[in-house]
Amino acid sequence: MTQSTGRCTLVMFLALALAGCASREDAPTPQADPDSLRQVAQGELIGFALGDAHAWRGIPFAAPPRDDLRWRAPRPAESWAGTREALHFGNACPQIASPLGGAPEDLTGELWGDEDCLFLNVYAPQRSQEALRSDNERFPVLVWIHGGGNTVGHSGFYNGAPLAATQDVVVVTLNYRLGPLGWFLHPALDDTDVRDASGNYGTLDLLHALAWIRDNIAAFGGDSERVVVFGESAGGTNIFSLLVSPLAPGLFHGAIVQSGGTASASVAQALNYRDDPEEPGANFSSREIVLRTFLDATCDRSCARERAEREDSETIAARLRSLDAAELFALYRDGESLLGPASPTVIRDGYVLPERDFLEVLDDPDAFVNVPMILGTNRDEPKIFMVFAPENVVRLAGLPLWRRDARRYELQAEYGALAWQLRGVTEPAMRLRDAEIPVWAYRWDWDEQGRRFGINLSALLGAAHGLEIPFVFGHWDVGRLSGLLFHNRNREGREALSARMMAYWAGFARYLDPGRGTDGGGPLWQPWQGQDGATFIHLDTEAGGGIRMSEEHLSHADVIDRLANDDRFEDSEERCRVFHSSFRFGADERLYADAERLGCSPAGSSAAP
Repeated sequence: MTQSTGRCTLVMFLALALAGCASREDAPTPQADPDSLRQVAQGELIGFALGDAHAWRGIPFAAPPRDDLRWRAPRPAESWAGTREALHFGNACPQIASPLGGAPEDLTGELWGDEDCLFLNVYAPQRSQEALRSDNERFPVLVWIHGGGNTVGHSGFYNGAPLAATQDVVVVTLNYRLGPLGWFLHPALDDTDVRDASGNYGTLDLLHALAWIRDNIAAFGGDSERVVVFGESAGGTNIFSLLVSPLAPGLFHGAIVQSGGTASASVAQALNYRDDPEEPGANFSSREIVLRTFLDATCDRSCARERAEREDSETIAARLRSLDAAELFALYRDGESLLGPASPTVIRDGYVLPERDFLEVLDDPDAFVNVPMILGTNRDEPKIFMVFAPENVVRLAGLPLWRRDARRYELQAEYGALAWQLRGVTEPAMRLRDAEIPVWAYRWDWDEQGRRFGINLSALLGAAHGLEIPFVFGHWDVGRLSGLLFHNRNREGREALSARMMAYWAGFARYLDPGRGTDGGGPLWQPWQGQDGATFIHLDTEAGGGIRMSEEHLSHADVIDRLANDDRFEDSEERCRVFHSSFRFGADERLYADAERLGCSPAGSSAAP
């Protein structure tokens, strides 16, 4: 995963933009604040003042999932003696370092993190323990689940202090196991505890963290009866997994999914060999990985498979647990991207998660957690990925300069974003409305980066995937490159939009209805009504048209029809390329029907999202 200096610079620039709230490595050591002394189940904690909030970093919510606890459900964290200073973030979970996940730039491409990584961080309005007791004040709780393809990321990349302080909410950010340590289903790991055998260890970490929050958040002024989970990208997908998990009822009371989706892996995909004649597995399924542990110069694939199948389960389990993290991740090296190992995640195991496709589960109101939801996407989602592709953008030393073909670039971005909106908003919203679950939807449109050093960032990125996160957290100090995106020319509009978004998110946490925001000063955000009226709210500055409701409703069939009749395409090959890049995440049956409608082959390139 070696990258040129120029590309690393570009990745860092985009990663900092994605986070919008990254911690500063060179920040001074925090000083413990006596007013932040708190008592949780494991012992006494002291945090520090961060702006107008209190912060507690690196709180263990589960035992370290290493050695014999690798690939097992999380166990309770041990208690500690005395007062624990919660001043520093805990370890990131093991991952292939990428600035997209907040890793130090000089480690890009290397293994980063530690298996002792199940920590969370709490940010709350500044109050002394005595004040909380005397006022009996309780704040709504927003629990952030980070994105990163379920293979990179960590909770220390996000600063919840501005959101907590300005909106009187408690913000929690947390780690969960990633990649092959977070999701790995193999019969050799079967155990008497069905949770240990589920393969969904990252999902179980999230459930365990939510249980810890339920039991301890009152110590920080949080209201355990008003807990809202919010997350972006893979974090949003994980929220859908919590929504359908039979283990989740009672752990949260509302959910906000930012640019998420309902994708998941079947047991066959997660487990089987890739050449299984009946149900082929993924290229990096667990059986493929076990097979790789037997490969050597004298033993080819056929030989390695024979050896693997000769071993009993106890031996295979011991073999897997004996690998250190570096050896395990090395087995995935030829399956990496900027987001790390291409291992199946969010597995429909039948216990932690249902065997049915998540959208099918949402058709049954008795089968999922019935909580109000906000669903949203960004207008130019795919551009964050397209800007990396040399076929899309002219680059110099890895840095993007301009689009090779503006028409083609915008077509690919437009349909990719529409497809994302369908799978992340429209299709789940339709089912939630039918189940009489309150749902609100948004589209984020901010694109006022402008030109910086001759590069038209508004055209290259626009309202790309992940760039809304700084607006939600209200934090613009993203390090030495922050001025590329957030500068004086866009400050007034961006800060006003951010304030309104924070008020909506906090209003939803407080009332389970974003309404006009916590201060009542914004346009009314109406519930999603689909074909019957309002669908989503545009989130943009006044210069971009302002915050306003839309009644535009595009079904999957509508988007395919628009694609079929769009005269901006030069030929059918170009049309089919955009179709495949936009809809490759769809169900196989529908993909075949759509391809036939457009005159395309069923199989397509996956070069761009």
